[in-house]
Amino acid sequence: MTAPNTSLPSLFEADFFADPYAAYARLRANGAVHLVAAPDGAPIWLVLRERDVRAGLSDPRLSVNNAHSTRGYRGFSLPPALDANLLNMDDGDHLRLRRLVSKAFTPRRVEQLRTAIDATARRLADTLVPGETNDLAALYANPLPITVIGDLLDVPAADRAPFSSWVGTMFAPDHRLQVAEAVSAIHDFLSGLVATRRRTPGDDLLSALITARDEGDKLSEDELVSLAFLILMAGAENAQHVITSGVLTLLQHPQHLKELRADFRLLPGAVEEILRYAHPNQMAIRRFTLEDIEIGSTVIPKGETVILCLGSAHRDPARYPDADRFDIHREDKAHLALGHGLHYCLGAALARTEVQTALATLLRRFPRLRLAVPSNQLRWRSSWRSRALQELPVIVD
Repeated sequence: MTAPNTSLPSLFEADFFADPYAAYARLRANGAVHLVAAPDGAPIWLVLRERDVRAGLSDPRLSVNNAHSTRGYRGFSLPPALDANLLNMDDGDHLRLRRLVSKAFTPRRVEQLRTAIDATARRLADTLVPGETNDLAALYANPLPITVIGDLLDVPAADRAPFSSWVGTMFAPDHRLQVAEAVSAIHDFLSGLVATRRRTPGDDLLSALITARDEGDKLSEDELVSLAFLILMAGAENAQHVITSGVLTLLQHPQHLKELRADFRLLPGAVEEILRYAHPNQMAIRRFTLEDIEIGSTVIPKGETVILCLGSAHRDPARYPDADRFDIHREDKAHLALGHGLHYCLGAALARTEVQTALATLLRRFPRLRLAVPSNQLRWRSSWRSRALQELPVIVD
């Protein structure tokens, strides 16, 4: 573990996890880019303003390949069988792998999945007990996306919840050892799943990827397992927390909630505003400078770690009028929650469909849905990468 760098300011303290947006506002007022210490003490250059974050997401001088780090960036310290994924690849290799899985996530394919997504949402809503306190995260928001993506890869039902738990531990561990344990569990599980599917292939995305590996030689073994890891992780983690944060945001803005109940045609626009206002991903995947690069009048040397702060960009008043206000009628609905440029989210259409369906099902089914505790008693997990609730206690009627 990297020794804490006491010479750099530490942003990620208790008050940050309580309200990161206030911290971003303070930093933005004093500059577009700040050199700070990550929670493990490693130096990172934090980019805060929307125009710089947007430009950085598609700047070829910023690589996602950690081989370009001169400071020995560690991150999650993934083994090769999990690290050879799209989030760590530039240009050629990224496009080669992306083409192999893109057909599974086209808008047409996602539309074909809509009936199954709706049925899953209805089934999960049936498990909520009227008049009692229900943890909406555990009972509804978390199982819905992992069920959808698990079905696409034909992951055994009994293994889906443990996988989500391991990923959650990666993002918000109580101690560093837990990350290593979670990574080891994920590696063993996916390696075993690939071996099983290779022996008994089926009509699913994982079997198709194995065929590409074994017959077409388009994938290395590490790339195969890493792709399965990324599809499962990204396909579940983000959508789970967007659903939970979306429900909370709507409950905290009753006038908008009332308007949505009266006219569900407003829902797609509301989801886009939720993605801007309350998306869990606070930081884009880390990048490394391939040369000395100037961002916001700050020169960042070659080989440094750059973090493009999505949470700050989405609340930048220079980009969004009254940026801290949630408004489903906001005219400018553009955001960076699903990426930009080469690394735009492969599953964007699926994520939007899942969130829209999850919210519509809840709002139609439970007209008196409400929080079971005051908002200030809700607990957020202590992750600097992802802002997500530990649970969402609600009463449904």
